[in-house]
Amino acid sequence: MSFVEAIRARRLPPLDAAVVAILVVLAGLAAFAPHQFMPSLRFAIAAFVNVLPFLLLSILLAAGAKATGADTLIARAFIGREVRMVAVASLFGALSPFCSCGVIPIIAALLSMGVPLAPVMAFWLASPLMDPSMFALTTGTLGFDFAVAKTLAAIGVGLLGGFATFALTHSGFLGDPLREGVGNGGCGASSVRNRKDIVWAFWGDSERVAKFTGAAGSTLFFLGKWLFLAYLLESLMLAYVPGELVQRFVGDGGFATIFTASLVGVPAYLNGYAALPLVGGLVEQGMAPGAAMAFLIAGGVTSIPAAIAVWALAKKQTFALYIACSLTGAVLSGIAFQLWAA
Repeated sequence: MSFVEAIRARRLPPLDAAVVAILVVLAGLAAFAPHQFMPSLRFAIAAFVNVLPFLLLSILLAAGAKATGADTLIARAFIGREVRMVAVASLFGALSPFCSCGVIPIIAALLSMGVPLAPVMAFWLASPLMDPSMFALTTGTLGFDFAVAKTLAAIGVGLLGGFATFALTHSGFLGDPLREGVGNGGCGASSVRNRKDIVWAFWGDSERVAKFTGAAGSTLFFLGKWLFLAYLLESLMLAYVPGELVQRFVGDGGFATIFTASLVGVPAYLNGYAALPLVGGLVEQGMAPGAAMAFLIAGGVTSIPAAIAVWALAKKQTFALYIACSLTGAVLSGIAFQLWAA
């Protein structure tokens, strides 16, 4: 038996992209930037521990819904009401206390229950942009008017993404929007199509217990590895992306900077709270108000850590729609705020 045949006979599992990426980043830091290795590792672990309660809660809810059969009820509650749910999800998302990475476990739970993609996309886009703490900090840094405008922009971006997804889904362009193993939350989700009995006390049924533990374990590993990679990369951005670089590209006024700020906001954005002082300083130096708004909206949704987490859940078409809606929403929000502030 050859070496290749021996490996095939053992049926070794394929390499996991996220795990390999984590190991590559850590190995690269150890080899080329050993002084940054422990700070990045500590940052990623601390951020992961911070989001872990939300992660575990969403996983337990999703796994419990599958084991009991309650996902049928949850999913059916959205059928025929997507337009209303898009509006509700946008409003709720703009008020919920979830960051761009912290919202991922909630999204995964909703999708695994078979909730249609349109309201999920609305919540997905609006949620990272504003919450009560962010509103207070934005008011203190950029003013009350800016905080209110950003809240309205968050709702608007959610509506834009939700209704665009609704139109594309019902036109047949997003028939299977999610990666394998993440559910199929588009129209006609499996949990809606396949009606089943609900057994709340599922722990007495070995088959349902196995379904619960299997769903919880696989989802924890799937989300955990991508979230940890996202936080690891965020630590590198905090360490190596200087604020002066951002100032160089979006520090002057004019409508042209709104589009530039939207594009720059994706890789340069740190996190919602760290970005506010940076933008406050840019505004004091003459940055256009519309560009400031576009930077915060685009970066809040499509920062590299958040985009990686979305990439782990969604297929290319869904990911492209997510990026397109966030950037379009950022540009429109920036233009609207610039016209209002003029």
